[in-house]
Amino acid sequence: MLVGLVGKPNVGKSTFFSAATKAPAEIANYPFTTIEPNRGVAYLRTPCPHVALGLDACTPRSGKCANGTRWVPSEVLDVAGLVPDAHAGKGRGNQFLDDLRGADALIHVVDVSGSTDAEGNPGPLHGRDPALDVAFLEREIDHWIAAIVGKGWASLARGMTAAGGKKVETIIAERVTGLGITEVQVRHVLTHLALPSPVLWKEEELFSVARELRLVSKPILLALNKADLADEETIALLTKANAVAVPTSANAELALRKAADAGVVSYEPGDADFTVVDESKLNAAQKKGLDHIREKVMKRFGGTGVQTLLERAVYEGLDRIVAFPVEDETHYTDKDGRVLPDAHLLKRGATAKDLAGKVHTDLARHFVRAVDAKKKRVVGAEHALETGDVIRIVAAK
Repeated sequence: MLVGLVGKPNVGKSTFFSAATKAPAEIANYPFTTIEPNRGVAYLRTPCPHVALGLDACTPRSGKCANGTRWVPSEVLDVAGLVPDAHAGKGRGNQFLDDLRGADALIHVVDVSGSTDAEGNPGPLHGRDPALDVAFLEREIDHWIAAIVGKGWASLARGMTAAGGKKVETIIAERVTGLGITEVQVRHVLTHLALPSPVLWKEEELFSVARELRLVSKPILLALNKADLADEETIALLTKANAVAVPTSANAELALRKAADAGVVSYEPGDADFTVVDESKLNAAQKKGLDHIREKVMKRFGGTGVQTLLERAVYEGLDRIVAFPVEDETHYTDKDGRVLPDAHLLKRGATAKDLAGKVHTDLARHFVRAVDAKKKRVVGAEHALETGDVIRIVAAK
């Protein structure tokens, strides 16, 4: 599970990455601060089954469980900034786009304050309409996919008409398999578009195919970043025009996480507010900064938006559920006695056998049955899982 952070330079991507993962990233007020991609792990909230099961606690192998909330790991990738005509090699565009190949969903970090120009250079506040940045990034990704699909298309299309030639959906799927796009998705797109014969396809048709492939395979959610510096009208327009657009302040989230680590505030990612626990550790500038965060971010937006957006990217954009495999369905433990040790993100509709494959390929290969530990009943390989399920996999030895 990989969420990619995208956007033009100098919009707060690396700050968002550091705030989401607590991993180090170079942050500066100039374009192309990020050259090589940064990878880190963010944690997503979900109710922990130990509460419903009447257990005192669980012992996760990774992440944590606090106050009945389980924190489930998911990878985050921060790539170099994208500028107009990146698909043609401008800026670091080609490298940026290649780094995105493995991303399942994209969070587009937008400077909603309008304080940077098209290439990420700082400029006058509200000097640029952020809607332009939303449109250009989608267009660049569409051009990138179109170039992958359409390379040498004329000769390929002629081959399709020959006896025994491959179907168009098979050829396209082979070209985009590295982007995580399946042949089923390609077939769906081609049926939806109802284009003429592939032999007749030109740039326009290839671009249409690319756009639809992006829409079905890589959901893009908007982080309306620097929201504390933006006006209500701009935020409202972008929120209305896009399926998922969340006002965010990556600076505020990073500051609160650091303050919490230092024991200055009590704060968990996603909280709507924070509590100062030790004012003696704060100087005047820090107090002013926390006051700004509370008044201009927390009270205005109900939180920094960073955690909320990450979770919406995975749970809504990618339609994932969380399942908990165990080896002992009576005590809900693994062989070492850890209670509910692991939590796996799975596509909604995933089966017990799919969960077995996530744990280990041999478990899926030798799958016999599964046990729903909550309901105390045996289920088969095709049993569809629901979020919060606790499952024991039984495999042949």
